[in-house]
Amino acid sequence: MTDNEEFESPEELLKTKQRERKIRKGKKKQSFVKSLLRFLTGCGIIFGIYYFSSFGGWYLPQTVFKNPEPSRIQIVNNKIVKTQKIKSVIKDIAVPKVPLYMANLNELKYKLMSLAPVDEVYIRRYAFPARVLIIIREAMPVITIAPDDKVKPVAAFTRDGRLIIGSDYLPLPEEYKTIKVLSYGNKGDDYRKWDVNKIRQIQKIAKYVETFSREKVEYIDMRNPDDIYVKIETVPVRLGQPDLNIYDRIRRIPSILPQIEKVKGKVKYIDLGWEKVNYLKLE
Repeated sequence: MTDNEEFESPEELLKTKQRERKIRKGKKKQSFVKSLLRFLTGCGIIFGIYYFSSFGGWYLPQTVFKNPEPSRIQIVNNKIVKTQKIKSVIKDIAVPKVPLYMANLNELKYKLMSLAPVDEVYIRRYAFPARVLIIIREAMPVITIAPDDKVKPVAAFTRDGRLIIGSDYLPLPEEYKTIKVLSYGNKGDDYRKWDVNKIRQIQKIAKYVETFSREKVEYIDMRNPDDIYVKIETVPVRLGQPDLNIYDRIRRIPSILPQIEKVKGKVKYIDLGWEKVNYLKLE
């Protein structure tokens, strides 16, 4: 017994105990109410999330890939790959049955990445209504292949040596300025076997010829892979074999190009196919 309780009367002590019991009951009641409110709030949040996520605006229609509509599937930045080609590739993809923000769209990306000209695919999601923006980044074409100068290209190569072939991608849009290469694509000249080193070699030859002739290369004739010709604005140039000395032979163009004026209209081609000898081949 405390000193205070020792001097309190029984009546006062009873009142004190009653007050203490009321305070304890009040605290228990407050604790219960707080717990109940937390429980109800949690249930409300869960129900709200469930109700909000069940809105149709979060879901893609189950036919969205079979019949892509611009309001649901938008494709941008594709210049080489035709939109119709993209639609044909994605038509069999299963549509996720979950809200779009939870959907796994990796299959969509992988299918598009399998297309030869496609370098990267970015997918953005939007809701109300649920829709997808597909952003295509294509590889840069640097070379086109044709069997003849007057025939449209049948194939193309990108900067990293990737082969693009087929009517789904060709002809390329006019905005792409590529090096035109003539090739039959047969034995000994099968461009389908070219790699990135071959592409870089062709680019280097074109750059050298333009630098030393100061004229635009119209095409490179590699139909005979052991006897290369380059057509510039003025006249064809025979370079011969694509060996290590080909660049030294190209450097001789400025010394013979001015001689064309003396026999204008009679020159068939400039012959640089011989070591340390160059001459004009006349008609």
